[in-house]
Amino acid sequence: MKRYLTLGYGAAAYLLFLAAFLYLIGFVGNLAVPRSVDRGLAAPVAAAIPINAALVALFGVQHSVMARPAFKRWWVRLVPSTLERSTYVLLSSVVLALLYWQWRTMPTVIWDVRMPPARAVLWALFWLGWAIALLATFLINHFDLFGLRQVYLASRQKPYTSVEFRVRLLYRVVRHPLMLGMLIAFWAAPTMTAGHLLFSIGMTTYILIATQLEERDLVASLGHPYREYRREVSMLLPIPRRQATGTARQG
Repeated sequence: MKRYLTLGYGAAAYLLFLAAFLYLIGFVGNLAVPRSVDRGLAAPVAAAIPINAALVALFGVQHSVMARPAFKRWWVRLVPSTLERSTYVLLSSVVLALLYWQWRTMPTVIWDVRMPPARAVLWALFWLGWAIALLATFLINHFDLFGLRQVYLASRQKPYTSVEFRVRLLYRVVRHPLMLGMLIAFWAAPTMTAGHLLFSIGMTTYILIATQLEERDLVASLGHPYREYRREVSMLLPIPRRQATGTARQG
């Protein structure tokens, strides 16, 4: 029964993440969702700015702090190690849902691209960004990243083993293609409002901080192979360097 409960918990956390991720696409693009970055709660600008900034900051803090090895070592004293990743995914989805629910509309238009070809290019970049982000998760191991592999192995009473990280496809171009895809999606807006701009700036700030923290952890856990990888491949901008040919292991 415990094994089935573990597997069910992981599956539920993953499904909640999937819903939160799909809603994020609609939220940023103002597509097919009741509340979006430009269709939130009404509020004066003086109230909307700190509330929206706090919502983005809450997501950033939760997402970054819970991903740190030191926090994980403390956290698994309270949560079974097999459920650590699923719980992280679950709480990240809850924080995103809170952001969707409490987001305040800031409708002032910063830019509005009217030319149809230019708008089409921006929409194409919007969808390309999400495609890059999703593909990046499968290039490392989508199901391990979101906790399903951990609970599956636990349900089969098999020990967890780290997933080998291979430098291939997008990871030969940038070290963090998932983050790059998100940045493209957040900024590729044919119509940019003040609310969307605040969201994009806040998420960009989070990404820049989070990637630096993750880089530090990867160097600490992987050592020389990752330092070589850093010399070969740029972090976020696809700037050509020496070709990446090695492999490393994800911590």
